[in-house]
Amino acid sequence: MHRNSPSGEVAKLCLLAGKIMLESGGETYRVEDTMIRIAAACGLEHAHSYVTPTGIIFAIDGSEPVTRLVRISERSTDLQKVTDVNDISRKLSQGLLTVEEAHRLLCELEKKEVGYRFRVKLLSAAIASGCFMIMFGGEWSDFLAAFVIGGTALCTVTFFHRFVRAKLFAELLAAIVVGVLSCLTVTAGVGRNLDSIILGSVMPLVPGLLITNAVRDLIAGHFVSGLSKGAEALLTAFAIGSGIAFVLSLYNGTGMIG
Repeated sequence: MHRNSPSGEVAKLCLLAGKIMLESGGETYRVEDTMIRIAAACGLEHAHSYVTPTGIIFAIDGSEPVTRLVRISERSTDLQKVTDVNDISRKLSQGLLTVEEAHRLLCELEKKEVGYRFRVKLLSAAIASGCFMIMFGGEWSDFLAAFVIGGTALCTVTFFHRFVRAKLFAELLAAIVVGVLSCLTVTAGVGRNLDSIILGSVMPLVPGLLITNAVRDLIAGHFVSGLSKGAEALLTAFAIGSGIAFVLSLYNGTGMIG
């Protein structure tokens, strides 16, 4: 226990831990629970946290009341960081770390690139696209087409995310690229089943973790976070579907792209 830690320092530590977890794809209830556990480990039992996908409010009652707010503007998927924050929290609760040491480790973790390298993500997305294409009833002759287009989908959405702040438009543009490449592949005779190729190739764009977290937050009773994440996932799915539908409408109308 760290009974002599100032409330302000503990609040800063809790908010940093929550910020890293939320930005890395952690569930709302897990973020709140981790922050409360860190405060309790520092001897502050009367702590309160309120987490939404876009912000964290943390308050500590007592002789030195503290209320802090952190805005969350960027969110990604890096579950290794979530695990590392939980590990730091666990060591702090066991008395293996001081507040200062825990804060230093969290600052290092926030700046650290823990996730897989892009080439590993690219290869995984390409293989997953080909395998999903087979699972959806496609033929092995179309595996290479789905493999290449699925990898291109990840490259495209990553590229557009750098220049377009609204993820919705980045997903829409990436879906259009996937649709165009799929139609060109079938027109050129390299691919045979257009539907299966498209279904497999768009899988890297599907917000799977977002949907999972939305359901888990709703089950845990966090209705604001659950509904907002569900709405974001729905809009992302709508953007992907709109991009594909736009390309298919042109393809069916002309019989070719370009």
